[in-house]
Amino acid sequence: MILLRRLLGDVLRRQRQRQGRTLREVSSSARVSLGYLSEVERGQKEASSELLSSICEALDVRMSELMREVSDELALAELAESAASDTVPAPMRSMLNSMSVTSVTGVPEERVTIKAPAEAVDVVAA
Repeated sequence: MILLRRLLGDVLRRQRQRQGRTLREVSSSARVSLGYLSEVERGQKEASSELLSSICEALDVRMSELMREVSDELALAELAESAASDTVPAPMRSMLNSMSVTSVTGVPEERVTIKAPAEAVDVVAA
């Protein structure tokens, strides 16, 4: 089962680590306890929209960017889960045949991430 709180926590942790910041720095800036932020990052607590807003502000990341990254991770996890259980919808089977399979963040190691070839991805400027 895919847990949204785990995917969200993984994305928050990556955002923080990309900036080279500690839990203490971000928790102080977001005015949330270090322990609670740690639990959110580990996917053990569900973050409210108010808390997410504070964390995003502390990280100087738009919530829409955070949610887009979570959405992308969720889509990959769903595809990996479908591929593992052989319940891939017919329209997706041909697309999956042209993809390489490696690993997924937030999914146990026995599961996989599906990475589409660059030519299969449409990029739209915002």
